[in-house]
Amino acid sequence: MAENSVSYSQFSMYMQCPKKWEQEYVKNKRVFEQSIHTIFGTAMHETLQNYLTVMYSHSVKKADQINLGQYLQDRMAFLYKEAADKTGHFSTPKELHEFYLDGIASLDYFVKNRSLYFPSKQHELLGIETELKVPLLNNIVFKGYIDVVIRDNRSGRIRVIDLKTSTRGWNKWQKKDKTKTSQLILYKEFYAKQFEIDVEMISVEYIILRRKINEDSDWPMKRIQFFEPPSGKPTRNRVAATFGAFLSESFTDEGKYIEDREFKAITTSACKYCKYRTDEEICPKKLRIKIPKDAD
Repeated sequence: MAENSVSYSQFSMYMQCPKKWEQEYVKNKRVFEQSIHTIFGTAMHETLQNYLTVMYSHSVKKADQINLGQYLQDRMAFLYKEAADKTGHFSTPKELHEFYLDGIASLDYFVKNRSLYFPSKQHELLGIETELKVPLLNNIVFKGYIDVVIRDNRSGRIRVIDLKTSTRGWNKWQKKDKTKTSQLILYKEFYAKQFEIDVEMISVEYIILRRKINEDSDWPMKRIQFFEPPSGKPTRNRVAATFGAFLSESFTDEGKYIEDREFKAITTSACKYCKYRTDEEICPKKLRIKIPKDAD
């Protein structure tokens, strides 16, 4: 029997709106749509990951010799052309150049402050885009990729790091968004299981690169935002219970999608970006469940 896989993005979509998840996965209507944000995000990831690979496998000096601006430009150009050849143009030279300049500013800040986030001495790079492939119940496998994994060889502690690009960083509501922060909680649990490591020896961190900063701010704004969400046992148990409920509500005992149940539509601020928001046949407004704003 062929296995079925689940990912954090699939789980996240279900938590935001089961109806959208049903359409995208059960009905298989999902289509990945590129945008300037996805192109920029991927290019920045690849640029930073290349720098870190050279730094940890060779030296800081050698990594600093990389022309990061040129590397970013080349990756953005390649990724954009590859996407545009398939779907047509979705950005302009002016917009691409603006994003490129924002990336340069973030990379300059990163290099100058690199040791605050990625110390080189006594630290070891364990992986870039480390694949997670962990069997679950009922012939289901969890799959994911961790951006950066580093070990402090003095203490043996492991840092599981997710790189994010954001226009202005995460606000307090985004940091409190349990669906958003569940990503690294799951990665921590599954990394420990896959590599047979004590889960208590793993920390999880989001490193968020801001494209824009408020130049008129009353205090200096950093181009890089560091956020370490709670990941102790109570948090892991909560995420595990929510993830388990998702699996039991969505998959049969044979690991197939459940097709004969009603998946509810949830009204949140994300609805304005949903392609089903005006489709009364798929998602009738009168049947949508409204979530209070403070719970959104």
